[in-house]
Amino acid sequence: MLDRLQTLEDRYDKLNELLSDPEVISDTNKLREYSKEQAGLEDVVQAFREYKEVTTQLKDAKAMLEDNLDDEMYEMVKSEITELSESKEDLEEKMKVLLLPKDPNDDKNVIVEIRGAAGGDEAALFAGDLYRMYSRYAETYNWKTEVLEASSTGVGGYKEIIFMINGTGAYSKLKYENGAHRVQRVPETESGGRIHTSTATVAVLPETEDVEVEVHDKDIRVDTFASSGPGGQSVNTTMSAVRLTHEPTGIVVSIQDEKSQIKNKEKAMKVLRARIYDKFQQEARAEYDETRKSAVGTGDRSERIRTYNFPQNRVTDHRINLTIQKLDQILTGKLDEIIDALLMEEQAKKLEQIGE
Repeated sequence: MLDRLQTLEDRYDKLNELLSDPEVISDTNKLREYSKEQAGLEDVVQAFREYKEVTTQLKDAKAMLEDNLDDEMYEMVKSEITELSESKEDLEEKMKVLLLPKDPNDDKNVIVEIRGAAGGDEAALFAGDLYRMYSRYAETYNWKTEVLEASSTGVGGYKEIIFMINGTGAYSKLKYENGAHRVQRVPETESGGRIHTSTATVAVLPETEDVEVEVHDKDIRVDTFASSGPGGQSVNTTMSAVRLTHEPTGIVVSIQDEKSQIKNKEKAMKVLRARIYDKFQQEARAEYDETRKSAVGTGDRSERIRTYNFPQNRVTDHRINLTIQKLDQILTGKLDEIIDALLMEEQAKKLEQIGE
């Protein structure tokens, strides 16, 4: 492990040199590529440098014990050795985690699709709650949220809402949200005060570039139609809405959020590429059962992953048996406690696999 860390530190130093090279500075693509690579190495190199410093201090402290020290100094040095030994162990564990294989999609923007499932209007309202929860979560990281398509209901919810979150690392956090989310609460329209159970599904797709998934124009059927509002109400009389059908996979995307057909087509292409890329990923994942099992949050989309219980102000993530009595806070976007626990669980499983 130490040899590998030294290699990474050497590469980090080399990247520092390259980023100061006028030839690289004048080449936008190289500058972006090297900057991204350097940023990816920064945490592990910093931890390795701290580790080397602590190791040197520990060696010096142990050497001091061989000198003729008075009792007070002897105890001080022994205490320092204990603290340094603990720091060294902590850094070793930290470096093991930082060296784990990274998901190549982690730094990407995401396209999130939320659909009301079982429960009618209550499911649509819950889909709206989830959309607002993720929007507020994005705000805490200064990520930008953009609605791509929304099919709203008369009661203030969404049958379906598709939106993009732009921000470095968005996928690394939100990929664990894939699956069915269940809500238990008394609907506002329920006079008897009975608790209803409804569900909404969430799909989180990494945004893809043209080079990552090949989509040929000849494979796409483009249909245009007049967009409409809730309940079929006409929004405009122009053929601005766009439906794209990728014939090899059968994936269909319809976007009518913009008044411009060109903008709707651009948005539809983003969603289409992401869905095609996700389909290929899902198929590849199915071929590697052990890999799929080790991934906490990227499994079967129909899996019920979380329950939101309003009467008890409780959220339970069923994948890691985590229960938190902070539903009111979580719905305001304070998701990190759950997401961090899921991340730690996945890291633990990966470390266990490496050990085996």
